[in-house]
Amino acid sequence: MVRDYGEFLGKTEAPAASPLAALGWRPFFANQVDADELLAHPPVRVTEVHRSSIHVVGDGIDQSLPWVAATTVGDWLMLNRELPTASRVLTRSTEIKRRAAGPGRDVQMIAANLDTAFIVSSCNADFNVARLERFLAVVLEAGVTPVVVLTKKDQAPDWQDYVAQTQAMTDAAVIAVNAKGDEVRSVLAPWCMPGQTVGFLGMSGVGKSTLTNAIGNLSVATGDIRTDDARGRHTTTRRQLFFVPDGPAILDTPGMRELQLTEAASGVGEVFSDLEEIASQCKFRDCAHGGEPGCKVQAGIAAGTIEPERLARWQKLVAEDRVNSESVAQRRKREKGFSRMVNKSIRGKAR
Repeated sequence: MVRDYGEFLGKTEAPAASPLAALGWRPFFANQVDADELLAHPPVRVTEVHRSSIHVVGDGIDQSLPWVAATTVGDWLMLNRELPTASRVLTRSTEIKRRAAGPGRDVQMIAANLDTAFIVSSCNADFNVARLERFLAVVLEAGVTPVVVLTKKDQAPDWQDYVAQTQAMTDAAVIAVNAKGDEVRSVLAPWCMPGQTVGFLGMSGVGKSTLTNAIGNLSVATGDIRTDDARGRHTTTRRQLFFVPDGPAILDTPGMRELQLTEAASGVGEVFSDLEEIASQCKFRDCAHGGEPGCKVQAGIAAGTIEPERLARWQKLVAEDRVNSESVAQRRKREKGFSRMVNKSIRGKAR
């Protein structure tokens, strides 16, 4: 029997309890297909990506497929049953990415089509403002709503200080919880409505899997942190999308030891919007905010309204993103120009 997907074309409002809507299907995706394609190729969502295969779920579909190029967890595909590798990947509403590890500048996709990213940190020695700024920049660049979740509240008598430090550097919602407590579902409920897709991002040991279990009543493996430095051990080994009955889709991710920015200029700008506004008032448009005359940023540092450390963190992320986002052609052009400058200098000294 051929399924009728006409209700998902955006012509009528999809019922909240429909199978595809529960998986995150919405008009944004429905508007990318027509009735004929829906009948021939049913929509499925990618829940896992492996070396040579992916796992997808849909309306009455729950199966593994051969690897489909350029897919990541959270993607929507129009399933080609006869030739699965030719399944069409729908345009993403959001995508979270980073520079892949290694000497190259390849982009690694982390997740697609998230609505909310819970950036998780702990109220302990592993808390790091610079790291939070980095995660916020990536999430904001993706167009995903960030929420900072500070765990291990029950183990930190001074947990309010961690909240205050976080609120001082972002306009995002900041929530402190005991990840194993009963309050997790209620405090995160505003972002975990049916049909929504949420994800947990952060280092190992901060409680991402524990939070996933609390929201979805799941049994994802969890582990303890090291007592000497409060660092976590990897328990989640791959990104996986879980679906909660009458709740959201939840992405659990492995802990990230490194999060290199790439193509995240606007995200960095949002995190440091206060510094960008002040910098726009400098006398020179190319002001490096060092010793240049008329530098409003340095004036703010002198007046005590700008922390030198915050300026340094901003400049570091801007420089990192610029280098990592540079195309091969741009890099070659820059290196060629630098080589010409060096050669000209050498010839001048030889005369």
